[in-house]
Amino acid sequence: MPVTSPAHGAALSFAPNPLFLSCSAKVVSRSLRGERVVLAEARPLRDDISTDEITPLPILTHYDDKLGRYPYTGLRAGDATPIGIDAIRAQGVEVVVAGKRYGKGSSREHSPAAEKLAGVRLVIAESFERIYRQNADNIGLFTSTDFRLVARIQAGEAIPIEELVAGRDALATTILKSGGLLRFGQRFMREISAPAHVQETRPRTLFEKIVARHALTTELTEARPAPGDGAFVRADWRFIHEYYTGMAAHMLHATFGRPLALHDPASILVFEDHTSYVEESPAHVHDGLVPNVMRMVGAQREFASSYGLHTHRTLTEAQAAADDGSNAAGISHAMVAEHYALPGQLVVGTDSHTPHSGALGCVAFGVGTTDMANAFVTGAVRLTMPPSLRVVLDGHLAAGATAKDVVLHLLADPFIRAGGGVGKVFEFCGAALRHLSTDERATLTNMTAELGGFTGIVAPDSETVRFLRERRGIDLVLEPWMASDEGAAYAQTLHIDCAMVPPMVARPGDPGNGLPLTEVVTPVRIDIAYGGSCTAGKREDFDHYHAVLRWAADRGLRVAPGVQLFLQFGTTSVRDHCIAEGYMAAFEQVGARMLQPSCGACGNCGPGGSVRADQVTVSAINRNFPGRGGPGQVWLASPPTVAASAIAGELVSFETLQQRYA
Repeated sequence: MPVTSPAHGAALSFAPNPLFLSCSAKVVSRSLRGERVVLAEARPLRDDISTDEITPLPILTHYDDKLGRYPYTGLRAGDATPIGIDAIRAQGVEVVVAGKRYGKGSSREHSPAAEKLAGVRLVIAESFERIYRQNADNIGLFTSTDFRLVARIQAGEAIPIEELVAGRDALATTILKSGGLLRFGQRFMREISAPAHVQETRPRTLFEKIVARHALTTELTEARPAPGDGAFVRADWRFIHEYYTGMAAHMLHATFGRPLALHDPASILVFEDHTSYVEESPAHVHDGLVPNVMRMVGAQREFASSYGLHTHRTLTEAQAAADDGSNAAGISHAMVAEHYALPGQLVVGTDSHTPHSGALGCVAFGVGTTDMANAFVTGAVRLTMPPSLRVVLDGHLAAGATAKDVVLHLLADPFIRAGGGVGKVFEFCGAALRHLSTDERATLTNMTAELGGFTGIVAPDSETVRFLRERRGIDLVLEPWMASDEGAAYAQTLHIDCAMVPPMVARPGDPGNGLPLTEVVTPVRIDIAYGGSCTAGKREDFDHYHAVLRWAADRGLRVAPGVQLFLQFGTTSVRDHCIAEGYMAAFEQVGARMLQPSCGACGNCGPGGSVRADQVTVSAINRNFPGRGGPGQVWLASPPTVAASAIAGELVSFETLQQRYA
């Protein structure tokens, strides 16, 4: 999107009435009307404002100036959504103030773009999620954690640029002063080179080793960044999907004209993975957005065709019926792990769940649209070198517990809830991990997005070798360097006694609202059970669904009256696995509806989402932010708990279900 570059040494003046995103809808409305509100009366400010709330999913069908009509239209303050369409533009809001972990969730650059296009020039929050803040930098939207600015802005004081970028790394500062990443690239990225390999003597993490092997030097960045430094790396794979490609193409053609000279187009992958069931998505159908989605898909197909990019298209049910099995399709980051990523590689994608592939021992992280657009033409991907957390999974998982339960347990940890994992690399290791399959490991690395992390990684081992041989026909010999060194530096080490992790759930509203299922003392009736998504649409997840539903079918049990059960494959290979293993008969007997591979209800773009506020869903997806998955309440749970709850008609574990019918 177009950006302007502030003059060096300049100061910026802002409209003196900030919008306070308070927990009180009344305060939000007052500040939106331009009434003077002081910070003390605006507290408590809303924490954990997700990009789903800043720009709800249906808004993502826009990728131009229309986005400016919609910022904060999904924001909840108490039980209210106090900010309507065009409200930010109409009231001339230039400064927004919020609480902790601002911009959680999806990597959608649409959120800061919508804010900037509506006139917002500065967001002040107690802390920011990594992808959101980087996306804001890339389009020239200032962000700050300095709350002293609020009173100064209200007093009409101009704020020096140097204060707005205080505490940021040198790369972020220069990008902001340049007016955004594309302008920065035109000035500072004409000379990019890979440095000569230098033998390191200090102990390093696996993440650091992989980054060092992919580091690039530019006019302003070093090849061996320290934690906190900005850097650029080359990626072995860059992938994008239909919600981002139109925006990327629009900004690239506006900046560089046609045709573009793409860097190494053979390493660019294009996916359709959000739109197979859009005509069954109430959020899109009700608002008349299906034609917008089709135009968005068309824009991606035109871009991919113009530049000869390799594309995977998901299947409608009609196409699936005619599929001869030769079409490999599915959710982008799951597909990358199944077909492309390898240990030691570096992968970037326009999805916050790109860390999925970290289960194979590669560095995989999500980026926004401008980052990807810049990477398309330069081959360089921006990152701020993160510190690492070591997560030691001790013991052995108890019967009935899965990797999803481990993540929900970790998400509820006070250290993580307080933002201790924000921007960090989660390195998973330990005795319990060694017994987890690659599919289960992918659940851990995938959901580092919810943990606030930069990425998740697991050192490759014999299980990785097995996965690559059996799933992809690759005979891999692990290289000695593919592990963290003894004595490598970690910001913190967390231990989890996996034997003590029970079946978990997360209350509606946030993935961090986790608690043991046994602590849900009041029965929770459900209307919808959904098993699928990148997190829970893998082969082993379907092994779990089948174990429960085969048990139920053998006893003549079906999905409870009034409950709908949806099972959605993550990829076509998962579907083919279920067919080959004979799973489909049990799924049909209990009354499940089977869905072809797509993001579906997880992104509120297909069957399995709620249509009324009074509906309750139990879901194996990764996020339950307000509005995600429909207007109803979403409980998160593991695959076996989702399947068992569908049969019982209420939240229960598989063990409890078995006891009821003993």
